Amino acid sequence: MPRPTRAAPGNTAAVDSAFASLVEQLSETPGYFDSDNIITNEGSYLDVAPQIAKLGVHGGAYLGVGPDQNFSYIAMIRPSIAFMIDIRRDNLLEHLLFKAVFELSQDRLDYLCLLLGKPVPRDASTWRRKPIADILAYVARTPSDSQLVARTGPMITQHIARFGVPLDAHDTSMIDRYRAEFVADGLETRYSSLGRNNRFDYPSFGQLIAATDRAGHQTSYLASDDAFQLVRSMELGNRIIPVTGNVAGDRSMAAIARYVTAHGLKVSAFYVSNVEQYLLTREGGFATYERNVDALSRDAKSVIIRSYFGRFGRPHPLAVPGHNSTSMIETMDSFVKRYRAGQIVTYADLVFSGFITP
Repeated sequence: MPRPTRAAPGNTAAVDSAFASLVEQLSETPGYFDSDNIITNEGSYLDVAPQIAKLGVHGGAYLGVGPDQNFSYIAMIRPSIAFMIDIRRDNLLEHLLFKAVFELSQDRLDYLCLLLGKPVPRDASTWRRKPIADILAYVARTPSDSQLVARTGPMITQHIARFGVPLDAHDTSMIDRYRAEFVADGLETRYSSLGRNNRFDYPSFGQLIAATDRAGHQTSYLASDDAFQLVRSMELGNRIIPVTGNVAGDRSMAAIARYVTAHGLKVSAFYVSNVEQYLLTREGGFATYERNVDALSRDAKSVIIRSYFGRFGRPHPLAVPGHNSTSMIETMDSFVKRYRAGQIVTYADLVFSGFITP
């Protein structure tokens, strides 16, 4: 697989043209979604980690919607390449921000401090192997520094420019807005639905980082230095590709499928959050989505990772007390077979059958 040469640190004139070209090649016209997904709202997102490990989901290509929850799945699965596909261009812009912060940071503490505008401690070099609880405690008690934010903002902006993705004034203002929200809210940053006052119904950034899986293990991408460094190495190698695309569209998913096949890969996992709910109940396009999934090169271990928010007034068999959602996995083969057999007509058909039990 080609790995574009990364511009040398500090050289703002050099541009990652191959990265930008691939982003453009795979992207399509953006669409609209009525939520500001700065972080996930899925408290259950790590619950599937033991099932992913048990099934042996590993390597290949990874696809996922949404922002940084994907990094935790990437750290678990260790793919060769990952595609962050989302109908909102804003998601692509946020991933450019994450990419810059990863590349400019040496470890988890450095990453969180740069993203949230906080100074690193004098003994920062001794923190690399500390438990995530210690890192979160430091970040929580340390106020953001406006002068530091003012100094690091242009550095992040210049680094993003090196990626070569064309950005207009609206794009740069959106990236600045995302960074400003992380600085203002810190570990209390939360998902929000536009026009609905439900922000505090969802877990905070700090809670998501500290969350555990079904077996009680901390498995987020910031839970260990090894997980962080795996994701960082992929960002440095231009192997996490943000794509503006509709999972039920006719361009981006087909382009990703062709790329994966041309490079001799299989899709190991496709994280769709609860997008399928909208395709089945509100927006339509589920049949096209299923065809897009079926077109992905896969094997018997390839899975869909989905979430469910309790629309039917009854608990899901996999629900974990205290979580606002239920996360589950189903093999792609099972999903395609069920759909082709006429077994998926309603959203309840989709989420209450086919899932792999722990």
